Amino acid sequence: MLRLSNTLTGRKEPFVPLGDEVKYYVCGMTPKFHPHVGHARLFVAADIVRRYLEYRGYRVRHVQNFTDIDDKIIERARLEGRSPEEVARAYTESYFAVMDALNVQRAHVYPTVTSTMPAIIAFVQGLIERGYAYVSDGDVWFSVARFPGYGQLSHRAEALEEGLVGARKELEPGKRDPRDFALWKRAKAGEPAWDSPWGPGRPGWHIECSTMVRETLGDTIDLHGGGWDLVFPHHENERAQSEALLGVPFVRYWVHVGLVLTDGEKMAHSLGNFRTVQDILAHHDPMALRLYLLQTHYRVPLTFNEEALASAGRGLRRLRQALSPLPGEPAPPAEPPGFVREARQRFEQAMDDDLNTAGALAVLFDLASAINARRAPAPAEAAAGQSELRDLAGVLGLDLTRGPAERDAHAAEPFIELLLAVRQELRSAKQWALADRIREGLRELGVIVEDSPQGSTYRFE
Repeated sequence: MLRLSNTLTGRKEPFVPLGDEVKYYVCGMTPKFHPHVGHARLFVAADIVRRYLEYRGYRVRHVQNFTDIDDKIIERARLEGRSPEEVARAYTESYFAVMDALNVQRAHVYPTVTSTMPAIIAFVQGLIERGYAYVSDGDVWFSVARFPGYGQLSHRAEALEEGLVGARKELEPGKRDPRDFALWKRAKAGEPAWDSPWGPGRPGWHIECSTMVRETLGDTIDLHGGGWDLVFPHHENERAQSEALLGVPFVRYWVHVGLVLTDGEKMAHSLGNFRTVQDILAHHDPMALRLYLLQTHYRVPLTFNEEALASAGRGLRRLRQALSPLPGEPAPPAEPPGFVREARQRFEQAMDDDLNTAGALAVLFDLASAINARRAPAPAEAAAGQSELRDLAGVLGLDLTRGPAERDAHAAEPFIELLLAVRQELRSAKQWALADRIREGLRELGVIVEDSPQGSTYRFE
């Protein structure tokens, strides 16, 4: 059974959804610039959650939002001389371009803030009517003191209470409590605004997701995903306002993805320490980046490393080479051989343990080695292994069809075969030193020559 680490409880728990359909929400992009590697990690991890649930037989309804109006979008629009709508549209398209390349499945629904505005206003009004929010000079604030469970998700309730005394002197105008957060912000000159019962303005960040969750998935959902940086305040505030209005649990399992770091700091647009996915994919196979991201458990911070990414590319080539045609193209046996059954069992054990993709990848590489070892002596078994490798890689969203590097290698095959023919003539003439020189030269170029009684074969490292 799949067990997931639940941020709310701080424990690894068996995953048992409420109904026949898993309701799954992921906090999506604020499309203010091209997605960076940190975004790629989040959305690849979110994709793995969905893929493995579907592999295990669950029906999933996956919703992911776009925060298409925001202070940073407005600032980017000013810098680029475009409207906020144009900026949001351009970088939303950029998101889809790179995530499609990374084989991230599209969500079933992509709600946006601007298209959900009437429901957001109604949500805020409901909180006011229930006594959880108050109006102050066109702003609307959520009253944290009215919600006794505040701080439970981020496990910082006591610290928040202890910090109140020192924080009171820094109260923003109109706030009653330093912990209170904005549900509605009155309009500023020259910025987009919407009419509301409290005057023109636009929503606070947190109320947007609460409303989009309710509008697309209902009052209680099974899974809510996002980056670790969203636990507080964003998800803490989402939980507070949703449960305050609706009176039922908001989310049953909170799943948070570790950050991508650069020099010890979170990779972020605001810090200028990011690499865009677009830039990475100009130099690396998209599946190499995906494999690189899956090599680290989703909850663990990942320090971006170009050398490790290049190594992942070499690992990708090893997996793809294991799927190269077998002699005679044999059909797999009717019953999968033992090494294939064992591979699937180990794969599921790794993934059931809080989606341990690093462990699952180790199974794929072991399977690739087993396939290569059976090419000549047991090609039918090797064929069964190839079928299994394709299936299990697919669960991880790894497309092992040939990419650009593999097509280049394919073009080199006639020349490699010519060299092997020359090497065989040298071996027949007992000119071992020259034959070994060809073999070592090919190895340096990433071509591994393997000799057997049936002849010489090669594979790409």
